Amino acid sequence: MIPDRLEDLGIPRALVSDLVLRYLWLHGAGTLAALHDTLKLSFPVLETVFHKFRHQQLIEVKGMLGNDYSFALAAPGRTLASGRNDVCQYVGPAPVSIQQYQKVVKAQAAHVKLSRESLRKAFDDLVLPDGLLDQLGPSLIGHQSLFLYGGTGNGKTSIAERILRIYHDVVLVPYAVEVDGHIIALFDPVVHKRVPFHDDLLDPRWAVCERPCITVGGELSAAMLELRLDEANRVFVSPCQMKANNGILIVDDFGRQMLSPRELLNRWIVPLDRRVDYLTLASGMKFQVPFELMVVFSTNLDPNDLADEAFLRRIQTKIMVEEVSDDIFDRIFQRVMQNNQVSSEPGCDEYLRERCLALGSGLLRACYPLDIYKLIRAIGEYEGRPVRMTRQNIDRAVGLYFAKTKMSGSTETTSRSTDRHR
Repeated sequence: MIPDRLEDLGIPRALVSDLVLRYLWLHGAGTLAALHDTLKLSFPVLETVFHKFRHQQLIEVKGMLGNDYSFALAAPGRTLASGRNDVCQYVGPAPVSIQQYQKVVKAQAAHVKLSRESLRKAFDDLVLPDGLLDQLGPSLIGHQSLFLYGGTGNGKTSIAERILRIYHDVVLVPYAVEVDGHIIALFDPVVHKRVPFHDDLLDPRWAVCERPCITVGGELSAAMLELRLDEANRVFVSPCQMKANNGILIVDDFGRQMLSPRELLNRWIVPLDRRVDYLTLASGMKFQVPFELMVVFSTNLDPNDLADEAFLRRIQTKIMVEEVSDDIFDRIFQRVMQNNQVSSEPGCDEYLRERCLALGSGLLRACYPLDIYKLIRAIGEYEGRPVRMTRQNIDRAVGLYFAKTKMSGSTETTSRSTDRHR
């Protein structure tokens, strides 16, 4: 329901007054309609503040725009707004209370029904064996944390990025959250994809979005897991796990972050177990936020070298994404040819497989067909001729793709695939 009274907003009245004052300070003048569009507050609430300010002689009416007032700050209002602007410069949608945020996030916890057929449809652009799908299915239904591990280039990241497809519903995301009078910016247009939705009863302080999915890699630091105070406008910015609530957070290349595995695991051992997190304001005040998300760890390192038994126990499922079989490799090759509409000499799938086994590590990786195709395409563009999969082009591409290293004290040459983390 849309709150029509100040006391129904769940946030301090002073905060609402400050938002209106800062808007008028920033824009010079305003109307109730303009305030409604920016602050996402109902007209009855804005009218209450308007009449209060007018009675206190903080604003002066400049005229009428249709049935709406046009007004600006009076001298006392400018003095008050200047002081409030020194404390915080946020001018945007009014926040919701932390209590309401907690309640809504918990109510939106994911519940999915999956079968092998529906899961295969969700991953229809990947070639995955039934055995792998049958491991993923129960893991995703439980919406618990997931550990994907195995050799590089076998598709772990590609799998993680497509998990979001199993959800077919929408969630409510607040633009901002209020805690102890402070504003925490939450809605991020890069993360939260809005969907067309209209409901006259929906509080406009909430946006209707797809479930979010955030991927963090080597750049992940301890600071990204905590509130950050934006010194420019004195507003707190929510951490990545809070933005990912009701969705998925992928920790890609786990073990290669700026933040050590031990630090990350110690930070999240309680949230993963109890599904709640604790954040700290600049004042030192701690408060609780939901940790209602699926965390997917993806790594090509040995899980036992990254985490101790206590942490691994809190990650409910661990799935090894193994090197692909000959049949899966050939199917991936055919999929790459079809998707890119490239002609191929007969037997090129087998020839590419043999060359990758000979020059690589002796194992077939899911990334090889697409990576080799990209090199062949680049060769064709460089030489100004059509792209075609031939044995000659395969030889040229694999010669570029696999690194050759002469062993010390020997003329024997070994080859290794370039390190590709997926």
